[in-house]
Amino acid sequence: MDHVLPRAPLLRRLPPLGWTALLGCAVGGFTALMFSTLPLRISPHLLPYRLASVPPPVWLGVSVLLALPLTLSRQRPALTLALLLAETAAASVLTIATWPSLVAAAVLVGYLAATRTRRAGLLGAAAAIAVATTERAVSWAADPPGSMEFSDVLSEASLYALAVAVMWLAGNAVARNREYAAAVQDHATARAVVAERLRIARELHDMVAHSVGIIAIQAGAARRVIDVQPGDAREALGAIETTSRETLAGMRRMLVALRQADPGDTGPAAPGLADLDRLAETARGGGVRVELERCGEPRPLPAEIELAAYRIVQESLTNVVRHAASPGCRVTVTYAPGELVVEVADNGRAAEAVVPGYGITGMRERVHLLDGEFSAGPRPEGGFRVAARLPA
Repeated sequence: MDHVLPRAPLLRRLPPLGWTALLGCAVGGFTALMFSTLPLRISPHLLPYRLASVPPPVWLGVSVLLALPLTLSRQRPALTLALLLAETAAASVLTIATWPSLVAAAVLVGYLAATRTRRAGLLGAAAAIAVATTERAVSWAADPPGSMEFSDVLSEASLYALAVAVMWLAGNAVARNREYAAAVQDHATARAVVAERLRIARELHDMVAHSVGIIAIQAGAARRVIDVQPGDAREALGAIETTSRETLAGMRRMLVALRQADPGDTGPAAPGLADLDRLAETARGGGVRVELERCGEPRPLPAEIELAAYRIVQESLTNVVRHAASPGCRVTVTYAPGELVVEVADNGRAAEAVVPGYGITGMRERVHLLDGEFSAGPRPEGGFRVAARLPA
């Protein structure tokens, strides 16, 4: 499967030149705002030299100087916020309009909350509210009596505090959503890794357990008859060689699938229902008569369905060869409308209780992953039965 990463958010897709242009627009807008609100005459109470009207070019330069800290807002938002609050304090002393820098500070609090720690965002919000409240209180104390009511000061400070709180909440929500998305992605990755490990474990168990079981039985038979029946021993050794080669081919196919870089390179084809005859012949070499019966009209099925059915039959035959002590078993594959039914039944010794091992657990997992039904247990008339119903 080709894993395609989702597109990054817009701000993360901005190239360095885009960020430069964005910050340039912010500096230009802040400069225009400051230039339009600054007075063209400094208060004579603070500068006793009675300076004449300051020329507009000088105030334009001052406005640009006050806007320059915004260029640091992406890399150093905390430092930028501190400079803006210092400008606010200085503007308050010089009786210059302070609301443009306070608006920029509120926006920067939201950026801090979104990109830095929660503590940094809270400290920034508290500092902005404290400076704005102090500035309003100082202005009220310096104004002539009766020019401004104290309730107006409280109202303005409360509104600014509310604006800063809203910006902090918005930035904090962005940060929490980002953390949640990262946690969900990590959880999904961990689940995918576990699922892949289980899939590999099932494949290895099904291939190796079946093949080793057949090889062990054939090797034992060859050892017993090698002196008296060399022909039979030769056939058993041939079956061992064939089984070993098939197992190595299956493991090679799995390694190719795990290491492939191009999703189109599928490597050797996985076994399917067409390979059941060969599988039954291998089991017969292990001393078990296998009757393979196909019911219904065969039709092409998805590769995962065919592989699951093949592995279920393979594991069931392995259990018959190794545990059932049965001379024979029947494998029935039924092509029903909308489903495939696989059943393997033997007439070996019945068990009072079944303790599921890796084989039965692996078969059940395969079927459940495909939204099918699985059952395994002793038959009332004796022997053991494995049945799987796969939607197809």
